[in-house]
Amino acid sequence: QVQLVESGGGLVQPGGSLRLSCEASGFIFSVHSMYWLRQAPGKGLQWVSGIDAGGTPTYYTASVKGRFIISRDNDRNTLFLQMNSLKPEDTALYYCARDRSGFLKGQGTQVTVSS
Repeated sequence: QVQLVESGGGLVQPGGSLRLSCEASGFIFSVHSMYWLRQAPGKGLQWVSGIDAGGTPTYYTASVKGRFIISRDNDRNTLFLQMNSLKPEDTALYYCARDRSGFLKGQGTQVTVSS
């Protein structure tokens, strides 16, 4: 079955950086576009970024463009999200997903941006 396991979250000060990882199994990772989604406290699921199967092109929601970088390693079945210049409004549970709506997603990793 499809398994997606996120890691790399944590508590960081505003302006800091984190790198999220997502290990995928149970499907042919290299043929699927992949996505990062997030859910802030009290809010709905938000699409953050996407990447095509071969690594390009990449896509970002406006609020993270220029600060976040999505990438993938198809040899290791792993998806990444490099998050720079983090802001308090980036605080959320971050999910890796095989579809943009989040129907197939992992358990999430918590990112908290606070001083």
